[in-house]
Amino acid sequence: MIEILLGSLLAVWGFTEAVDTRTVPEGGVNVSHGMTVAGPVRESVVVEPLSQLKYRNVVRQAYDYSCGSAALTTVLDYYLGLNLDERQVMEGLLHYGEADKIAERRGFSLLDMKRLTAALGYQSGGFRADFQDLVTLEHPAIVPIEYAGFKHFVVLRKVQEGRVYVADPALGNISFTQTRFQDVWDQNVVFIVYPGERPPVNALALSDADMRLVDDRTTSLLAFREFPVLAKFTENQATEIGSAGQLRETHYIRRK
Repeated sequence: MIEILLGSLLAVWGFTEAVDTRTVPEGGVNVSHGMTVAGPVRESVVVEPLSQLKYRNVVRQAYDYSCGSAALTTVLDYYLGLNLDERQVMEGLLHYGEADKIAERRGFSLLDMKRLTAALGYQSGGFRADFQDLVTLEHPAIVPIEYAGFKHFVVLRKVQEGRVYVADPALGNISFTQTRFQDVWDQNVVFIVYPGERPPVNALALSDADMRLVDDRTTSLLAFREFPVLAKFTENQATEIGSAGQLRETHYIRRK
């Protein structure tokens, strides 16, 4: 009897050593790190799907024409630490911006963004810059790009080691080579919202997970997969979406 009991205990011990029977947290897996003197070391690791990682700290645009409101919401939430959703920002842009022109061009301008951020108590401004200004920029910036045949707003997070990392409301966190970014950067315009005296949260700062490279071919394929209708736009229609052409205040960044 004792032999049977001991055999059963040894069988259970062997099974638990070979198979991790602990409850796995939602979104996690149990990982073994090999044998040590005390046996295998196991831990639970939360696995984040790539689809979520790609849009981490990025407000994804709800509509084809809302890249401007999504980009601004990304800056307000993940740089300044506000807790707004895109609909609230869209309503604010319509209220403080030029509603008639917004409806006509089916998109928001940098002037609309400036008026809303002023109403929220923040200073902001649109500037013309060269690439070296972006390298030394201390704040995230909303920049217009012309890509895949349409105009679009993205959030410039940082320039590092020859690549430009952006939070794209349509494609998520992506990067460009310097040469490619300069090709698509529209009118060399940047729009900055300043945090003022309150220190920013700056969840848009680069992390190790952002140090992956996304080549231009992959970015192009993603763009047409996410928004296939873009491929059918006429050139005239495309220039109206997310246009920065309404920017009335343009200055040049002064280098220190």
